[in-house]
Amino acid sequence: MKLNYRPHSPLVAAALNILLAYAVYMLCRVAYVWENWTIFAQGWDNLNLWNIVRGGLRYDGAAIAYTNCLYVILMLLPVIAKEKSWWQTLCKWYFVVVNSLAVAVNLCDAVYSQYTGRRTTSTFFSEFGNENNLGKIFTTELLNHWYLVLAGAAMIALLWLLYTKPQGDLENAGSQDVRRRSRWTQSLALTLALPLTVVAMRGGIINTYRPLSLADANQYVNQPNEAAIVLNTPFSVIRTIGKSSFEVPHYFDDARMQALYTPVHLPDSSAVPTHRNVVVLIVESFGREYIGFYNRTLDDGTYKGYTPFVDSLLGVSLTWQETFANGRTSIDGMPAVLASIPMFIEPFFFTGYSLNKVSGIPGELSKIGYSSAFFHGADNGSMGFQAAARSMGFEAYYGRNEYDADSRFGGEADFDGTWAIWDEPFLQYFATKMGEMREPFVTAVFTASSHHPFVIPEQYKETFPEEELVMHKCIRYADHALRRFFETASRQPWYNNTIFVLTSDHTNMSNHDYYRSPIGLFRGPILIFDPSGQLPRGIRKGVAQQIDIMPTLLGILGYDKPYLAFGRDLMDTAESGWTVNYSGGIYQYLEGDTLIQFDGNNVTGTYNIVRDPLMKKPLKTPPSHHLQKLQAIIQQYMQRMVGDKLTVGQPPKE
Repeated sequence: MKLNYRPHSPLVAAALNILLAYAVYMLCRVAYVWENWTIFAQGWDNLNLWNIVRGGLRYDGAAIAYTNCLYVILMLLPVIAKEKSWWQTLCKWYFVVVNSLAVAVNLCDAVYSQYTGRRTTSTFFSEFGNENNLGKIFTTELLNHWYLVLAGAAMIALLWLLYTKPQGDLENAGSQDVRRRSRWTQSLALTLALPLTVVAMRGGIINTYRPLSLADANQYVNQPNEAAIVLNTPFSVIRTIGKSSFEVPHYFDDARMQALYTPVHLPDSSAVPTHRNVVVLIVESFGREYIGFYNRTLDDGTYKGYTPFVDSLLGVSLTWQETFANGRTSIDGMPAVLASIPMFIEPFFFTGYSLNKVSGIPGELSKIGYSSAFFHGADNGSMGFQAAARSMGFEAYYGRNEYDADSRFGGEADFDGTWAIWDEPFLQYFATKMGEMREPFVTAVFTASSHHPFVIPEQYKETFPEEELVMHKCIRYADHALRRFFETASRQPWYNNTIFVLTSDHTNMSNHDYYRSPIGLFRGPILIFDPSGQLPRGIRKGVAQQIDIMPTLLGILGYDKPYLAFGRDLMDTAESGWTVNYSGGIYQYLEGDTLIQFDGNNVTGTYNIVRDPLMKKPLKTPPSHHLQKLQAIIQQYMQRMVGDKLTVGQPPKE
């Protein structure tokens, strides 16, 4: 394909090619929305399309400026060599390759964002740096999303075929005076283009006090998850490379901050350790939507769910009316559940503050004689869990390596072929190994089978056939594996002296709008099961979140030392509870019926989630209590992260 008109001017050619890059970025955005339609469809009627396009062009301009600035220089540099055909061929290859990479990462993120709820940032490389199965996963996804592969190939073809080159060998065209004037023109163009490129990188002229940030995308949308439409992945990755994730805000002086909220927990004077064992089960992607017990009114009361065993377990356990995860990825869930640290801005263990001393459940209980172990059936080091477990105080780590070395179990025959040992055999291994530990012990297991690529063992394919979502059969298999685990555990001598906690790391696929809302995306189960019957059972009113698990367990165990946890003891019925999370540059804080959204500077939304569970009708005035409590939580979090004060000691210092 050839253009009918091929301009002589490198300036015009460069401008046309940059416009071509804009067009391709916008096509990637269309593909992103199409692939994630179920996530955005709920609020699509309320979206302002012009705002989306306007914001998208701003972010695309920044990404294009970052990735094509060298191309602009090469095209406008006033040197004789530039006028040679080989130079222009080099420019074309540079332009096509760089923008093809942008197409590839945008389309890959269209798939990956389904599991994270946001555009990918540079922390992706930390999260998956130890994985050796990414090639297989990538190949599987290429086959599953062949239509995106074709779309990407078509866009790359457009970049090549519609690329505009300056016409001919300009060195030999015209008089010396003409060539001299041309170079002066290009020098002037380059002089103007460079500051314009910087302006594009920063996102415009009016915000010269700081560059465009990921959080700024929220000004173009109604809900935090919709910010991903405005953003593009190259920008998200580039703008987070080498960046300090946390900045300390100054909402209050220290005295006022402490009065509003403190994460320091002081034991009751009458606390006496009970030395009961603790077992925490973190079930991959086990969203609350899949559990029939929590959804008795869903689908006009006809919804049964996919977890008959967990339903029965909830019938003899303690749970809460509203239960939430604090993050959207696996590495968010682990610190929230086991160290009471929510995810703000970026996953804690992939920030520069990951070497801070942490006050985790195993570390605290080790002070009163507990042994501890963490179990995860993937390769040792996968997802950074081994390092994270060590920093929280776990003494031992059992992964795929240790499982394979134990001749009592199936070894590599039980590997799922992608991520980890299948849940059923690994949970049997978990139950067996606890029988070899010194009591009292605290253990945690992180399951893996209810995860992409959404497969189950061959022998269960007829037992758990495909259903409405590919996740559903995996949830049924995970539920079955949990049943088998509790059957085995119930025969162990340590069973009746053990407190079990079951939760998820985060949520996953949904087919109900209630679970697609900005707060619905965080609805995960939390249950506490005491086989001895000493703890209360039933559904309590109020809100529970993952970061409440640590202080609740330490309270139940009669822990008699001060510690730091960002959550609260759920056994304290003096307050109904609250939950906090972060998504797409927006903090969400829910207490009672009211939820506020806050971008760090301003309240961006207020909702009554009882009257408006889908969050489509914002209220006009945010409650001052909600805002001040959230601001105090954020300030405490940032001060303690930056000041390495995540354990009890001196007050945080900036």
